[in-house]
Amino acid sequence: MTGQNLTKELVGRNVISVVSDRGGAQVLEKFDLTHVHHVNLLVADIESAKREYSAKFNLEFIDESLPSRGVLTSRFSVGESWVVLIQPIADGEPMRQLRERGEGLFLLSLGVAQGEDAAPAHFHHYGEIDGAWSEVRDGIAGWRVADFEVASEPKGQLQLAFGRND
Repeated sequence: MTGQNLTKELVGRNVISVVSDRGGAQVLEKFDLTHVHHVNLLVADIESAKREYSAKFNLEFIDESLPSRGVLTSRFSVGESWVVLIQPIADGEPMRQLRERGEGLFLLSLGVAQGEDAAPAHFHHYGEIDGAWSEVRDGIAGWRVADFEVASEPKGQLQLAFGRND
């Protein structure tokens, strides 16, 4: 069965699949989702948001800046997952989203078992390119992440976190 036919068969069964070019051979890969890695929430004032969350929940915050994204962050764990408060402090995608949509959900990051070398250039659906990936980049706490889009979903709203179960 060719890579394209195998893609059609698996996608027909509601499986997210990826075709990548490894050394001239097309290889079908599926990501093994392990958990919700983290949820990013945009806030205008991170200290105010931390006070509000602390008034309602027993939390321990871990603060970290991420200059490459122009943000301040403060995260807390919820079971095996993280909630990350994001305050944009410079121009970029987080600041654009805050200006356009206001405070609230920024993105959902799904943990996968595979390492970052499994990140493809595109999703394929019935042999057609159906979504793209950002470059794998550093996130907070050494997380390695990549934004992706599926069909018409907006880029930056979904993300994969590679190979760590923080």
